[in-house]
Amino acid sequence: MGSVTLASLVASAQTTLPAVKVTAPAYSSQHGGYLISGDFKVDPRMPSVVFPAQALVKDDILSIEPIHLQDDEYLVLQECASADCHQASLVRIWKSDDIGGDNTRRNRVWITHENKYFIWLKRLPEVSGVSCGQGWFKFDATTTKCGGHFTSFQQITPPLMLIPNGDLAAFHQDAVQKAIQADPVQVARQAHEGSTYVVTYEGGSTVRIRRMHAANESRETEKSDAVESK
Repeated sequence: MGSVTLASLVASAQTTLPAVKVTAPAYSSQHGGYLISGDFKVDPRMPSVVFPAQALVKDDILSIEPIHLQDDEYLVLQECASADCHQASLVRIWKSDDIGGDNTRRNRVWITHENKYFIWLKRLPEVSGVSCGQGWFKFDATTTKCGGHFTSFQQITPPLMLIPNGDLAAFHQDAVQKAIQADPVQVARQAHEGSTYVVTYEGGSTVRIRRMHAANESRETEKSDAVESK
């Protein structure tokens, strides 16, 4: 009788134990010695800002691959430059002419310290083929060409603000000032393709984002060859 009672208690205990489910980190995979994650999202309160669900830490590698950008669009990676994030520091910019090619290192950012990082898209005046105004005629030999995109920017600004500087910005000062005050481009849709986060902005520009970290911390030499530090 005692053994029957004991068996009943064991059976009861087994049925009341909480279920234990072991899962890998969200939207993650492992490849080539790296843990790869696409766990990024958009805060509904800030529909133009993409950020990692977990803060980036030292020795993370952030892969940001624009698939399509309009000629007047600049993809921006910023990090907080103050404790309250009222100031932000520019980490990297991508333009339409940075897309494609075999050199994938330019799409990778080596994170050297833990911080709050965020990604957003900005439209600035289209300046393709426009000179900076030197010389009497557009095709005068003395006319200085400034290029088709802004390439120089203020390093420290309020967050979500991209401020061009240099000759090209000065020549288009009125249009630049108006564009600076405009809101960033909002996210139209987002999706997770395995361990890759794919974000599409209003207008159709698309970016693929991944976070990578060496599964074995001894791979320091390989990592330094694989990424381009900021």
